[in-house]
Amino acid sequence: MAYPMPDRPLGVCLIGTGFMGKCHAMAWRNVATVFGGAHPRLEILCDTPADRAEAFAAQFGFARGMADWQAAIADPAVDVVSITTPNALHRPMAEAALEAGKHVWLEKPMALSLADAEAMAALAARHPAQVTILGYNYTRSPAYQEARRLVSSGAIGVPHSFRGVYDEDYSADPDLPWSWRMTREGGGLGALGDLGCHLVSQMTGLMGPVAEVTAITATPIAARPSPEGVKPVENDDTAHAILRFASGATGSFATSRIAPGRKCRLQWEIHGSEGTILFDQENMNELWLHRRGAPGLTRLLSGPEQPDFAAFCPAPGHNFGFNEQKVIEARDLSCAIAGGPNPGPDFAAGLSIERIIHAMAASGGRPVALT
Repeated sequence: MAYPMPDRPLGVCLIGTGFMGKCHAMAWRNVATVFGGAHPRLEILCDTPADRAEAFAAQFGFARGMADWQAAIADPAVDVVSITTPNALHRPMAEAALEAGKHVWLEKPMALSLADAEAMAALAARHPAQVTILGYNYTRSPAYQEARRLVSSGAIGVPHSFRGVYDEDYSADPDLPWSWRMTREGGGLGALGDLGCHLVSQMTGLMGPVAEVTAITATPIAARPSPEGVKPVENDDTAHAILRFASGATGSFATSRIAPGRKCRLQWEIHGSEGTILFDQENMNELWLHRRGAPGLTRLLSGPEQPDFAAFCPAPGHNFGFNEQKVIEARDLSCAIAGGPNPGPDFAAGLSIERIIHAMAASGGRPVALT
């Protein structure tokens, strides 16, 4: 499939040099190699202090490093801003970029609060010439895209049940030091905002809108050590929910950041009237399919017949990876800037994800209607 690309190289500003900052840098450096078009101009790498920004600019291949993010966003050489900073900076940076006439690639979660997300979506709606896209990279894997195709084509009939989990163990150690991620002011929601939103992005892509949630959250590790003494954890370690979709289908949802041994268990299954589909991100190159009348499940290995795989590798069974998903995300953003479709989620679609996870956080075991 051919994708429209910008008619001139995009000037890129990347803010942040952590895990996701490096992912964005690799994606921008590789997008034209994989999908064609003009190579982006890597203009500004922004971080603090300035010497750190300059060092990472040299490592990541950016022309300049600077510490002043407002000046970086306003720079006339910049067309698109990649934001990979801590959550509390998402809203001010994204809004500044939109108001400066820049396109925005923002890592999830969209914002600290639902009110912030609503304000950001409203601002984006007032700047229709600016493209926004959120970093829900797991929706870019060939296996997931193939699963969407199978569901929409009726391969498993009418979906009537969804079961999904997203578990990791990065906070499972009770001696792990307290950090900004564990505060409302710095991190917003906990496991729901960091992990659960990814599960929601896949779930709604497969099952459609959510009509109602009933959820409970918990914080089993209620306090963490810090140099200033023990500090409370303000947001959720775990969340569990039951759901009703607008289609009438039902579902279950669970997420945890304190699940010992789990690294990236983004796992779901859909039961339909004519079959079942299963997926697990820890085995992201496998999709399992059952059709009525078959003796069991069939393993579908990722390969060039699935969307976007062939652009990276022509051979089936050769594994796709995490960073390749980010390259596809950069392609989708570039395509939308050139006037092509935006598969999103943009800020409007991202707001619907935020509404679901914030409804779960607020439920307290009571049903919350969403549509």
